[in-house]
Amino acid sequence: MPEPVRPDPAKVQMYWRPGCPYCASLRRQLRRTGLSYEPVDIWKDQSGAAYVRSVNNGDETVPTVAVAGHPLTNPSARQVLEAVRQHAPHLLPETPPADTARRWHWRRPWGRTA
Repeated sequence: MPEPVRPDPAKVQMYWRPGCPYCASLRRQLRRTGLSYEPVDIWKDQSGAAYVRSVNNGDETVPTVAVAGHPLTNPSARQVLEAVRQHAPHLLPETPPADTARRWHWRRPWGRTA
């Protein structure tokens, strides 16, 4: 069994696995914040899986995020940003991201009635 590799203190690392809806949601949320992070697929990286087990009482609970070596299990994007502010403020995005929310405008395709 591989030894858990300690996360890089100069990075934000997100441990995830394919098919995990919570991982996909957090990845989307983090993308919107503009925060740079390194994704680690625990199904391909055995040392990453060992790290996740080491901080989650033997469970492979994902997403697990390491912020400058501080683990967070199943965090929200807000919790990740707060941990970055607290432990690694130099990793925060320089400028806030532009509003990336899609704007949907609904129109009647057949025109006005009445």
